[in-house]
Amino acid sequence: MITGKFAISVHILTLLSKFPDEYLSSDFIAGSLNINAVLVRKEIANLKKNHLVKSREGKNGGTALAQDASKINFEDILKITHEELHLGFSKNEPCPDCVVGKKINQNLESLYTDINNMVNEKLRKVSLKEFSERF
Repeated sequence: MITGKFAISVHILTLLSKFPDEYLSSDFIAGSLNINAVLVRKEIANLKKNHLVKSREGKNGGTALAQDASKINFEDILKITHEELHLGFSKNEPCPDCVVGKKINQNLESLYTDINNMVNEKLRKVSLKEFSERF
């Protein structure tokens, strides 16, 4: 299921791409997102673990992109947030004797896989640099 993690990560990375020569504080980033800095630091930790950002401590500390924005695509971001489109299944177990019921979940799963592959293909073509140029 796609939650806010993807959107938060995209926002953070886009903001960092607009200030390529600066280390931005989590408070500054949180202000842009209008969320608590603790949530920002949690997402930054994940971005850092996946080598998309770098951080430094101290008076002039903060977070910056670890690589050029043109080398980061949205599929990469989606993968590190561990999200995918998940439309779900019925809460009730379908009737195994029904011509539809016995294969509905299998066919829905196949459809969902195809949808996720299409989403990933589209996101792979969108770079952070290209996206940030919209702002």
